Amino acid sequence: MSDRFFMPLMALIAFAMIALAMVWPQGYGARSPAPFGSTPIQQTPEMKAKIQREQAAAQKRADDAIRAVKAAGGQVQ
Repeated sequence: MSDRFFMPLMALIAFAMIALAMVWPQGYGARSPAPFGSTPIQQTPEMKAKIQREQAAAQKRADDAIRAVKAAGGQVQ
C-alpha cells in the first residue's frame, strides 16, 4: 500500500477517533456534554437507592458476623 494513501487514511482515522471520544457517552462516570450524554446510571435515584440498600445489607451482615463470633466466645478486634 502506497504511503500517499496510507498516511492520510491514518490521519483521518485518528481524527475520527478523537471526534468520537469527544461525544461518546462516558460510561458510569461524569455526564458527557449536552446534547450527547445522558444521566449516568449510577446517578439515577433508583440506582442510588439500590446502592444504599446494598451498603446497609452489607453492614448488617458484618455486624451479625461480629455478634456471632462474640457469642461463640471468640475475640474480635
